[in-house]
Amino acid sequence: MASEARAGGGYLDILRAPHAARLLTGTLVGRLPNGTGPVAITVFTRAEGGSYSLAGGLIAAYGLATAVGQPLLGRAVDLKGQPRVQLPAAVISALGMAALAVTGIGNLFLAYVAVLVAGLFTPPLEGGLRALWPSVLGREDRVHRAYALDAVAQEVMFTVGPLLLTLLVALWSPASALLVINLLGVLGALSVVLSEPSRAWRSAPREAHWLGALRSPGLLALLASFFFVGLALGSITVAAVAYADERGNESVYGWLMAALGLGALIGGVAYGARHWAGAPERRLRVLVLLLALGYLPLMLVPGPLAMTGLAALAGVFLAPAIACAFIVVDRHAPRGTVTEAFSWLVTTFGVGAALGSAVSGPVVELAGTPAGFAVAGAGGLVAFLVLLATGRVLGPTVGSRHAVSGGAAGDAAEPGAAEKNTHSSENDRNGAAEPGFSSGLQA
Repeated sequence: MASEARAGGGYLDILRAPHAARLLTGTLVGRLPNGTGPVAITVFTRAEGGSYSLAGGLIAAYGLATAVGQPLLGRAVDLKGQPRVQLPAAVISALGMAALAVTGIGNLFLAYVAVLVAGLFTPPLEGGLRALWPSVLGREDRVHRAYALDAVAQEVMFTVGPLLLTLLVALWSPASALLVINLLGVLGALSVVLSEPSRAWRSAPREAHWLGALRSPGLLALLASFFFVGLALGSITVAAVAYADERGNESVYGWLMAALGLGALIGGVAYGARHWAGAPERRLRVLVLLLALGYLPLMLVPGPLAMTGLAALAGVFLAPAIACAFIVVDRHAPRGTVTEAFSWLVTTFGVGAALGSAVSGPVVELAGTPAGFAVAGAGGLVAFLVLLATGRVLGPTVGSRHAVSGGAAGDAAEPGAAEKNTHSSENDRNGAAEPGFSSGLQA
């Protein structure tokens, strides 16, 4: 097993593959507008003289529109290819934020329309990158390691993004920061779609079905679980604010969030550094259980130093769980729906986080800060129970089924990789034609 891990190489092996570093960097830069969106909207609204309530309303509208748009655009990518969807969506989304920056919040109707457009057309770069990895990296073990690298890179983006936004605000203004961040987002998307793998990538043929990726029972089970993982993470955000307020030190909140991110970063690096044997579906249950158990000690709410340590511990299994979920999505999404399926994971996680924030607030007010952190632990445990209860539909499958040749695979793949990644109908539990739908049609 050790020799297999050495053969797969480490993260440098992934980044040295043709196009890999460009795709990862372009995707992270392209996602900056979405990663910094809530913070940017809050800073801009307050600078314009708006209330926190207005900022919250605009953020909610933006988040809801993003949740709706991601799977729809993901399906469009599967049908039309990446360049024809990702770049126009990035431009329209940037224009929405630019409209907010230029018109301000004087006209609330225009402000809400601007953030709705920006959210609805947020390009599904996250799902698109995961659809590209098989054609870029070839071997399945390298793709799995790339998923872990992807999860780690997200933690870096969510840390660096707000810092970059703060720097731009300090140098210029909140409006200018909005414009620059969204311009960078368009440039990132442009870098991705002009790359050879993105231009050559084509989704596998798909059965016509109005549910698209959601017709997979295994995928539905995974989405249900990660809704509660998102709920847990969203509740921690609110509970951490309450914890900082109780101690009269706002900086404590920043330290807790930074520790949570650091824990996830360490966990993701460690998880992707080795080869894991066995079915990822079973491994995911263990990781989600460990994630839930890591949240429970937060209810102790000790002093800031110890609480920061507990926050770091709570984050350790987040990135590994997300990376493992990426593998499970790839294995259970129906043929031809991989981008849409990954986009549904993004949407479900985000909606769960929003609900967790909404639930945790009243819980903290009624029962105190420990109860707010208890919501996180409960969310994690429910996520584990969902995976446990759906073991029959979320059972192991055979191999990754979405590595569609896109012209770049041959650069990175080793002999036999094509056979390993070629779709086989015998391995596709969702590939059979369904009653009432003609084979070969597109949904």
